Amino acid sequence: MKKSLILILLLSPLFTSCASRKDQVETWKKEIMETEKAFSAMARKEGIPEAFLAFAAEDVVLERNNSLVAGKEALRESFEGSSPENASLSWTPDFVDVASSGDLGYTYGKYTYTLVDSLGTETVLEGIFHTVWKRQKDGSWKFVWD
Repeated sequence: MKKSLILILLLSPLFTSCASRKDQVETWKKEIMETEKAFSAMARKEGIPEAFLAFAAEDVVLERNNSLVAGKEALRESFEGSSPENASLSWTPDFVDVASSGDLGYTYGKYTYTLVDSLGTETVLEGIFHTVWKRQKDGSWKFVWD
């Protein structure tokens, strides 16, 4: 009986820490999902460049037109004169996961990019996105890969 009690007392913290880690991971997933929602909402309301610059980490990397845009300043430069005013982008993550360490996470889902030309013709492109998120020193999530 004593041995069983000692074993239970020794293993209790292990089970408690596993449960609390699982709860923490779920909290981080929710944080990332809320960040994605805010990011998408800002892109619709304030514009694509503004949203991408607001949610990008300083060490962000994006693949665009078969080349890499590395760093936030390069991202800013890539938007200069290239983002039409009558374009919109919206997306919804279908999946989110986060490392058990809480420092990296990722999402993927579907996006819709809509462009209206000068004649009023609307072009709609749909696709799949994949974003990698990194926790910042202040606790916020910023994307490092898109």
